[in-house]
Amino acid sequence: MSSRRTTTITGSLLTACFSAVMILSHTAVADDQGPGSGKGGKAMDKAPTGVEVTTLLPEKISVDNSTQKTAITATVKNEGTKESGNIRMLVVGFDGLTVKNVEGCTAMAKKDLPEGSNSGFICSAGNLAAGKSKSYDVDATFDLSKTGKICLPVQTSDGKKTYWQQGPVPFGTTNPSPNAPATPLLLGTDNKPVAPGGDRLPRAGGGSEVLPLGMAGAALLSAGAAGLWWAGRRPRQEH
Repeated sequence: MSSRRTTTITGSLLTACFSAVMILSHTAVADDQGPGSGKGGKAMDKAPTGVEVTTLLPEKISVDNSTQKTAITATVKNEGTKESGNIRMLVVGFDGLTVKNVEGCTAMAKKDLPEGSNSGFICSAGNLAAGKSKSYDVDATFDLSKTGKICLPVQTSDGKKTYWQQGPVPFGTTNPSPNAPATPLLLGTDNKPVAPGGDRLPRAGGGSEVLPLGMAGAALLSAGAAGLWWAGRRPRQEH
């Protein structure tokens, strides 16, 4: 994987838009993904007064049809008026979307993944000041013959409370382009894959997910009809 950087920026800058989608053969790019969106997000456990954490995902990503590689920018921010306290964000993949790496974050052990997920990383965001955010470059692959979902829970550093959870929310397209160099996918859209010959493939993945996990801490109620999430282990300290 190429080296990427984790940056902390002001909340106001998060609204900056990127206009074009760059399609580069055999590579995945995290830029030009459109404005960030909190689609599929929901407040969970009550946060301390003055703390309001949320997440953002790009409205669109691009999957290289030959390598299945894609890149996603995942952002956690504090829209409140007080410091967040030490928090962490989890980046978890489902179905055809597999998270390969998140720069500066720790991979979850297979036994610690929630049921139905295939990959996950724990990102220690530290203590976010009011109006501040932290963005992470996510390397992933997307099997276009399946649906694919991603989930971003934001928890206390010990995983005992979840203040916010975005997802599991799908990326997908209703108009596949198997013969093109890349396939653009939109956030909040179920993928409807088509084989190169034009034959529709069976759709993988279901609607709601129930995601119990035998880890220490409180069980977490998922966004919408997603079911139960988990309370995870304390991540390794960042250097």
